[in-house]
Amino acid sequence: MRPELKATVVLTRAEQQLGGSRALFEAAGALVLDLPALVIGPPDELGPLDDALTELDSFHWCVFSSANGVEALEARLQHQGKSLASRPPGVRLAAVGRKTAAVLEQIGAAADFVPPDFVADSLLENFPVGVWGQRILLPRVQSGGRSILAEAFGEAGARVVEVAAYESRCPSSMPAATSAALLEGKAQAICFSSAKTVRHSVSLLQQALGSSWLALLEPLAVISIGPQTSNACRELLGRVDSEADPHDLEGLVEACRSALSKLEGKALGPIT
Repeated sequence: MRPELKATVVLTRAEQQLGGSRALFEAAGALVLDLPALVIGPPDELGPLDDALTELDSFHWCVFSSANGVEALEARLQHQGKSLASRPPGVRLAAVGRKTAAVLEQIGAAADFVPPDFVADSLLENFPVGVWGQRILLPRVQSGGRSILAEAFGEAGARVVEVAAYESRCPSSMPAATSAALLEGKAQAICFSSAKTVRHSVSLLQQALGSSWLALLEPLAVISIGPQTSNACRELLGRVDSEADPHDLEGLVEACRSALSKLEGKALGPIT
């Protein structure tokens, strides 16, 4: 029999992406409490994205740092009667992370390059060609995203166009069942999948739980998907108990298992 992750876990994800995360944790034996921390939608202005897409054939690379960026750009291309699968032949695609690459695969536009580690910094270190003089399109979130890719490519001599493809906004409230469980001390872990989910979750927790929100999180293991998320956890929560390795959802489940094992003083067993 497969060992189970016998814990109640709060998942903070984009509202549209909780299903896949929930399925992974439930398959590992966890009881999942949803805390939607992002609502994905279009940016305030679509003009810059449309302008970039009308001259897509002038780019050498389109670099995606998230699945949201892929879906947003593909949706805008579809609106114009185009697609990434039928993009100009000179445009190559790079994807940070397994999920980002998988979304490209699903729409028939497989990534030409995926870095070995699922973080943006790894893409810079392992990029397969020199970028001097190359024109690179970087679709990104409107606010809160990292500019490290644009800065690094620019310093290497690339001509970078960084454009808002979508925005991730904070929901108006958190589910009553989740806030009630936290008030009653029924959760054992809280998992974060981006720095912005940390920031939005803090806002939602303050709103729902009042001034005692941080004290109510003290018994919970704080789990992060990657370095930038961990930094946000340390800044706003004062700690991070475990970081996913690799930096993806499967790694997040394993990091949760590891942290809870240490807290409980017993091994919960490997995920299979």
